[in-house]
Amino acid sequence: MWTLPNILTLSRILTLPLLGFLLWWPGWALGYLCAFALYCLMGITDYFDGLLARSSGAVSKLGIFLDPIADKIMVATVILVLAAQGILRGPYVGDAHVIAGLIILIREIAVSGLREFLGELQVSVPVSKLAKWKTTFQLVSLGALILGQGLPGWNLMMAGVEHNVPHLVGLVTLWGAAILTVITGWDYLRVGLKYMD
Repeated sequence: MWTLPNILTLSRILTLPLLGFLLWWPGWALGYLCAFALYCLMGITDYFDGLLARSSGAVSKLGIFLDPIADKIMVATVILVLAAQGILRGPYVGDAHVIAGLIILIREIAVSGLREFLGELQVSVPVSKLAKWKTTFQLVSLGALILGQGLPGWNLMMAGVEHNVPHLVGLVTLWGAAILTVITGWDYLRVGLKYMD
């Protein structure tokens, strides 16, 4: 039960309060750089726990249960803290960037419920390539938003407006992730609707 992949997954969950604490202080560049390093480390453990489980044949029911939960809690933690601290704010639309984060959270909850429903019917919904792209955009966007706070001086002028480069990349990829979230969420829902009376 407590194999190395499961321990790595559990370590991501147990590290989330520290990540949330480091993100809680906007303006603390060193804290955000530490949060970025921790976020990257969590992403690396996410990659390796799955790889180790598959290569060693140590895929377990606990791992299958914990891994998606760890991913979703990490994404939710980062989005909620960044929104609470006013970091999901940017040029032209101000606070409306929070909507992209909200779309991602709604989809994560809805798809989790749908997978649980389909699991009871013993229907498997494989992860599509587009969903993997969604995850990539999501991870890059949140990492870039964290890094933008850690590198507050990394700016450039565009159309007479000064932009923090990582922050701008984070906002653009956050909307990309939100769009892919809607598309892949609809794909999952379409499969689920076939099994609903």
